[in-house]
Amino acid sequence: MVAQFLGLKLRLLANLFRRSPWRVVGLAIGLLYGLAVAIAVVVFLITLRFVGDVEVIRTWMILVGSLVVLGFFVVPLVLGIDDSMDPRKFALFGVPNRSLSFALAVSALIGVPAVMLALVLIGTVVTWSRGFGETILALVAAAILLATCLLASRVSTGLAGLLLSTRRSREFSGVIGILLLVLAAPIVVVILTIDWGTEGAGILTDVAGVLGWTPLGAAWAVPADASSGDWGPAILKLLIATLTLGVLWLWWQGLVARMLVTPGREANLKQYSGLGWFDRMPHNALGAIAARSITYWGRDSRYWVALIMIPIVPVLVVLPLTIAGIPANYLALLPVPLMCVFLGWTMHNDVAYDNTAIWLHVASGTRGVADRIGRLVPALFAGILVIGLGSAISVYFFGDWAALASVLGVSTCILLAGLGFSSYTSARFPYPATKPGDSPFAQPQATDTAAAIVQSLSFAGTIILSLPALIFAILGIFSDPAWHLAALYAGVGVGLLAVCAGIWLGSRAFERRGPEMLASAVRA
Repeated sequence: MVAQFLGLKLRLLANLFRRSPWRVVGLAIGLLYGLAVAIAVVVFLITLRFVGDVEVIRTWMILVGSLVVLGFFVVPLVLGIDDSMDPRKFALFGVPNRSLSFALAVSALIGVPAVMLALVLIGTVVTWSRGFGETILALVAAAILLATCLLASRVSTGLAGLLLSTRRSREFSGVIGILLLVLAAPIVVVILTIDWGTEGAGILTDVAGVLGWTPLGAAWAVPADASSGDWGPAILKLLIATLTLGVLWLWWQGLVARMLVTPGREANLKQYSGLGWFDRMPHNALGAIAARSITYWGRDSRYWVALIMIPIVPVLVVLPLTIAGIPANYLALLPVPLMCVFLGWTMHNDVAYDNTAIWLHVASGTRGVADRIGRLVPALFAGILVIGLGSAISVYFFGDWAALASVLGVSTCILLAGLGFSSYTSARFPYPATKPGDSPFAQPQATDTAAAIVQSLSFAGTIILSLPALIFAILGIFSDPAWHLAALYAGVGVGLLAVCAGIWLGSRAFERRGPEMLASAVRA
């Protein structure tokens, strides 16, 4: 049976080379690149055999190896990788659970990650072959590591297939992964603030010492401890690694048994009563479009994923500036304008999100003004909340309430100017966007440079129109507080002019280019 499963896995991999020529070329390049990286790592590990400083090698081997083990478990769970050898596909063949579990686990040996890992582990055996006992322990630890990583990957893939089978759950897991990366940013800041020249070696050694006693790094530490002469800890860590492999095997068996009797999850259908926002908004074209836009922002993953990313951007910008030594009170003024930049910019290709449904607007003769204003309503609602609450919080941490006028003026100008540009570009220059129902992380390729031009125009134009308010705000902070009111007046004035001009130009483009927009949606 194991031979049959191995042959099936080989045939599945061979089928990858029966696709279009360009996909085959890309696949071949990826395989060659992965093989080259693995060979380079193996050569490096072989050279470490002749390095006498065992402690340094041990530290880095445990640290990097722990990340490898963690990656084999986390990556499939976060990304929700499609499993070609899902246990549920064999539910009707009557294969005993233990035999099926073992055959599926062994079939994981056939694959690019498994081959690369096996090559690297062979290199580690050479690294620690500093004596007969050390070589034997290195071989045993390498075998345990290979089995542990592959079982961890199978368990993680099985959990992803069992829990993340619906599109909404996969999208949610992707967002969770992004949020985890952002939450890890403080750790990065701490790492960057350490004086690695004097304290780095000791810290890394301590961390590796702790990881060596955990399931992540125990197997990696076994041959390293033996090479250092610590045979007692090496044997204990070998037991930890063996117990970890045993737990994973039992987990995998239980997971296979559960998947064999559990059908694939289906999205739960929600029952809605009433017309929602369509009841609350005015009963005209503008109100209907606004209600539909608000509904999209709450239910369509393409919108709410973008909204989740908006508060993340300030974190990614502020952290490097914090490391650079800029005072925290000045950095407190940045998050609200940055969120407004991306909130306004998010709408620059909003028409393309309708896809072929834009024909309803074209066929019904919807006025451009109603369409342009209606689409801006949810962004305006969100912008009012961000500016109103965020400005007060920012100024509180800044420590001078006189700067509130500048924050309000700059943020309002950026938001309204961005919405003005978006009102025009989304009607005049739509480009292919993610289709309704598709994953928000699968962005289609534009056939020309239109996408880059439109994105750059919207972003740069917003910043340029906001320069007067920004300059007045800077003068108010560093020169004379009287400039804060000038920043407020300039920001609100320029912002209102920009959004009105954008709505007017966008409405004219919408009414004149209805057939072109429909043709663009069909091509996308």
